[in-house]
Order: sequence, then C-alpha cells, then structure tokens
Amino acid sequence: MQHAFWHDKWERGEIGFHQKDINAFLVRFADTAGLTDGKRVLVPLCGKSQDMTWLLQRGCEVVGVELNESAVQQYFAELGVTPAVSDVGDFTCYQAPDITLYCGDILLITPELLGDIDGVYDRASLVALPEDMRRAYVKTLKAAAPKAQHLLITFEYDQALHSGPPFSVTEAELIELYGSERLQPGLASEPLEGGLKGKVPAVESAWLVK
Repeated sequence: MQHAFWHDKWERGEIGFHQKDINAFLVRFADTAGLTDGKRVLVPLCGKSQDMTWLLQRGCEVVGVELNESAVQQYFAELGVTPAVSDVGDFTCYQAPDITLYCGDILLITPELLGDIDGVYDRASLVALPEDMRRAYVKTLKAAAPKAQHLLITFEYDQALHSGPPFSVTEAELIELYGSERLQPGLASEPLEGGLKGKVPAVESAWLVK
C-alpha cells in the first residue's frame, strides 16, 4: 500500500475511518491502559481524530504521527489553535501546548524524535496496514516506544468479503506480532453495529499490550 493511496483518500474526502464521536473503547479503557493525566501518549496514523482532543482534555500530552499534511492542518484548524511548524529530520512538525503532530511516514519515526512515551493509543493504525506492513509497523513502535503500554483496537471479519482497509487482524496474529507475554487477554469484543462498511459482519475488539 503506497503513500498515494492515503493521500488520494484525503484529497477526495473518502475518510470513513474518521469518527466524529470519541471511540467508546477509549473512554472505557483509557484508565486501564494508563492513558491518564500527565502521561505522554503516542497516536500513530492519527489523522484528525477527535480522540486526541479527548486525551488532551484529560491531561495527557499527545504525540501524533500522520502521513497526510492536510489532515494535520485540518486538525489544528478545527481545534482553533495555530501551531508552530518546523522541519525535523524526515518529518514536518506541528506543535502547540501539550500536542505535537509529526507529518511523515510512521516507519521512519525514531525514539530520539519521540522522546519518552508512556502509552500508545492505536485505534485505526494497525488495521489500516496490510500484513507485511503490520510487521514492520509493530517493529518500529517497539523500537520507538519500548516502555509504552498500548490500547489497541482491531477488527475481525471474513477477509474474503472485504479486501480492506481496514483489515481483519486475529488474536493469533497479535500474539505473533507482540508476543504472548505482552498481549493481555482481550478487554472487550463486540459486534460492530451495522457491520464493516455497512455490509460485512465484523467484531471490534480492544486489547491491552504491556
């Protein structure tokens, strides 16, 4: 999956992955995952998610990474904040009090760039990537935020009925990616209301990765 795929999605406004409401699993399990006041939380492939604003409002410092620059610009415009903009390594950095968004390829992110990260909130990142990229993505996050706890949200469905994204990610694959010693028993699994894309039966699950 090439960068142009996602840039075209944003340019055409085909952003069904963007939720206007705060994710229910985030609200339910933020405390469990340690995404609490004073913590630095990484939101990979963040888009212009309002979940970041919810984390800010509960006292977290948010660090996001997003490929598409217009998404980052839209986020700050909707937040009503004018960020400072600078070039940092392979990224363009948009920064305001308690929030820093890096525009660039998540696979190029480094621990030096991020600094200490306490937690990772992954709602639509892992499931947005095909299988080969999922392995590279998890390897990158392990190196960039080695001490962070993850709140991870996935979908599981018959992949033959929908080519993705979002992709179906099974528990077996999560164990392979994160290791059985890190992946905790699932926090919750619920049928996705209306199905995936409004037509494919799917289960949405929340996981804690320690």
